[in-house]
Amino acid sequence: MSKVEVWFDGDCPLCRREIALMRRLDRQGSIRFHDVATGAGTCPIDRDELLARFHAREDGRLVSGAEAFAAMWRAIPMLAPFGRMARNRVVLSVLERLYLAFLKVRPVIQRSLRRRP
Repeated sequence: MSKVEVWFDGDCPLCRREIALMRRLDRQGSIRFHDVATGAGTCPIDRDELLARFHAREDGRLVSGAEAFAAMWRAIPMLAPFGRMARNRVVLSVLERLYLAFLKVRPVIQRSLRRRP
């Protein structure tokens, strides 16, 4: 299993929840998480670009969007089958379309989570 690096927005309540779940599932410590909001770790690309889409590095290759989620899933044994399925071009294409649709509703979800106590 390869090491994976993930960049996330620690100022985003949705991102914090998701990364907290991934950290709990990553029992082997295969993923290195970088909070872009705090500047933890170096940014491999422009910070605004990192905040616009989900990014990960797997085997030295920087990927974003659905492909980044798939890379993160492959590092977690419980989710690895889903990550391996995403290596198929058709599956990855469908996941990317779903990710792009999610990006359109993400601001609404973020606002809703920010209002919660």
